[in-house]
Amino acid sequence: MSKTVADLKIGEIGEISGFASEADTLKLLEMGCLPGSKVKLKFEAPFKGPLYISVSGNEMAIRRGIAKNILLLK
Repeated sequence: MSKTVADLKIGEIGEISGFASEADTLKLLEMGCLPGSKVKLKFEAPFKGPLYISVSGNEMAIRRGIAKNILLLK
């Protein structure tokens, strides 16, 4: 099982390797989540809410379900 953005701890950095599902791939690519980009988990909303990440110089909040589709290099 691959590591995903949802598995990161606060302050941890990972490198995007690809996407598990094609459903949100285009939206993620448009937001700058490109394979090879570094992603850092900045904050986690309480009660399993959205994740606040930094990727390619952009900061964004994404749902956990979408974060589980962003695969990281091991």
